[in-house]
Amino acid sequence: MKKIAAIAALSASTLGLSAGVSFADYTLNILHINDWHSRIESNNKYESTCSAEEEAKGECTGGAARLITAIGQERKKLEGQNMLLLSAGDNFQGSLFYTTYKGKTEGEFLNQMKFDAMAVGNHEFDDGEAALAPFLDMIKFPVLGANVKANAQSKLGDRVKPSIVIEVGGQKIGVVGAVTNDTPELASPGPNVTIEDDVKSITSEVEKLKGEGVNKIIAVTHIGYKRERDVIAKIPGVDVVVGGHSHSLLSNTDPKAEGPYPTMVDNPDGYKVPVVQAASYSKYLGEFKVVFDDNGVVKQASGDPIYLDKSITPDPAVLARIKELGAPIEALKNQEVAETTKAIDGSRENCRTRECEMGNLVSDAVLDRVKDQGVEIVITNGGGLRASIDQGTVTMGEVLNVLPFQNTLATFQISGKDLIAGLENGLSQIEDGAGRFPQVAGLKYSFDKSAAPSAGRVKSVEVMEGGAWTPINPDKDYLVATNNYVRQGGDGYKVFADKAKNAYDYGPGLEQVVADYLSAHRPYTPKLDGRITEITAAAAAEPAKEPAQEPAKPAEAAPAPAEPAKPAETAPAATAEPAMPEPPAGSDDIATTPPAVPAEPAPATPAPAEPAKPAETAPAAPAPAAEPTQEPAKPAEAAPAEPAKPAESSHVIVAGDTYWDLAEKAYGDSAKWKTIADANKDYEPRRLPVGVTLTIPAAN
Repeated sequence: MKKIAAIAALSASTLGLSAGVSFADYTLNILHINDWHSRIESNNKYESTCSAEEEAKGECTGGAARLITAIGQERKKLEGQNMLLLSAGDNFQGSLFYTTYKGKTEGEFLNQMKFDAMAVGNHEFDDGEAALAPFLDMIKFPVLGANVKANAQSKLGDRVKPSIVIEVGGQKIGVVGAVTNDTPELASPGPNVTIEDDVKSITSEVEKLKGEGVNKIIAVTHIGYKRERDVIAKIPGVDVVVGGHSHSLLSNTDPKAEGPYPTMVDNPDGYKVPVVQAASYSKYLGEFKVVFDDNGVVKQASGDPIYLDKSITPDPAVLARIKELGAPIEALKNQEVAETTKAIDGSRENCRTRECEMGNLVSDAVLDRVKDQGVEIVITNGGGLRASIDQGTVTMGEVLNVLPFQNTLATFQISGKDLIAGLENGLSQIEDGAGRFPQVAGLKYSFDKSAAPSAGRVKSVEVMEGGAWTPINPDKDYLVATNNYVRQGGDGYKVFADKAKNAYDYGPGLEQVVADYLSAHRPYTPKLDGRITEITAAAAAEPAKEPAQEPAKPAEAAPAPAEPAKPAETAPAATAEPAMPEPPAGSDDIATTPPAVPAEPAPATPAPAEPAKPAETAPAAPAPAAEPTQEPAKPAEAAPAEPAKPAESSHVIVAGDTYWDLAEKAYGDSAKWKTIADANKDYEPRRLPVGVTLTIPAAN
């Protein structure tokens, strides 16, 4: 194998940052970005478009003008040295510049930055070939994707290359690209483009490059930090991984970083591979130095991403061009998207204290967009709703007035217990009209604001399951959607930041989700259906006196049969929408959110305990303590037997599942995925059908 002979001569210390550089060594400087997401203008602290006032206060980061300045400064510092500038994809989707120009603005500024190569990202396929083909026409550097296969009918032709060889400082550098395997679920590549397995495609291309005598190979991948670290970096022959897709901040100085920069990974061939990412939205420019020996073995890798804050002066000429390009966006704001039969109330006083029409609209729209991904519940912070909409014609500008923050749809998995804690937070400042008040869909709850904040204001929580309202199970994991601000802990929802599993914060913009939903339901009629109920202290106390009759409580909720009927109405309407698949699809960037959920079988078994759980949640009173003392003992007995069963029995596939992830969960070793594949030969590993039950063999 390529590296073994050379590695034998290297001591462990030569792989550290203190190793010396010999005469035959070759040093390469790499600048990189990933997941720019059309952030043509700079970002504020909420990752929305920075205002002139915020810019004047020095509170803005990134944007094309700042990025061009930073790249220019680094090029000047590295003048005469070996350097590459790489992008790991997802330059499309995320601002009105993309919505308006469909990649042309991004292409213009990327050309100005003079990239050496770019990996295609899943968002580059959001509008299919219609947007990507013109982008490829205008771009002045190679776009890579070894696992992207366009057929003879494709408008892409052969312009997405599997790999390239660049000569830098007299040395041949191989660069291989790849995009996430989930791209068909996340975007719209179309019938003429196939996304093949990333590992097989990269491996094949690496072997080809090695056959051509290339011994320094960089994988530029839009696959996500975890897989780039655990899988891609372990492909024999890959020397460096420049990644994207997970928006991961890697750093040696920032305590919030997901890992060190670079992250050094042991390749099975016996050498170290540096893996890097640079967060997202052009807030950082990645910069690191790699030293190779004359056999192409990495001896050193060091660096840290550069934070593009007020210390980087935006390029004035670029700012002027951005202003010019922004003029037609005003026209977009006047674009008609729907009609309403009456005004939709989004008033501050209502949306921050009780169920409101705008909260229902936004939450229903989000649930409609992700229901096919298995998402059951939506939480929308009332403070994120900034305006009402008048009766009659609805323009995109009005939708943007309601949702001005450029928040993205986010999904995650969380226990019923932690979801209730999130609702408690949402109700904790109701007296102050705080923006955290939880508007919802797929869920209904009652609350008593006379209780102390975060100490039992939530009195009942029910989830729509199988067409009926069911008390929430504190021990069960639920798939939830919200916006990226709330999911990351904004408005006090720290529990979502701390306890969320399989979180994915980079779905479509909320404003586009709502515009699409309104358009598909025109004319739209706003509604209130009792999904949020305020109860008095006296009413709240009643259940505490009758814990034994708790099972009858759901029957009490039944008198509102109209409520179950309403969600049922929404769902069919959504299913029937022929237009839904069409909207700029990055839209469904949710499939990566709920990957493997092996925990799901477990919650099904504790179901017998479910009647008891609501009793704990709703009454929050000592009275039930005597009963639960005996009941918890039963689940406790069942629990020891539970853990083994999911691993040995079955798993119902949800969107994003892979054998690799299931093996990691079941056996603690993703390399054992073939054990699961061999037990389920009817299903192709790369495209597991959602809803099918897989056999999970016992661990050996």
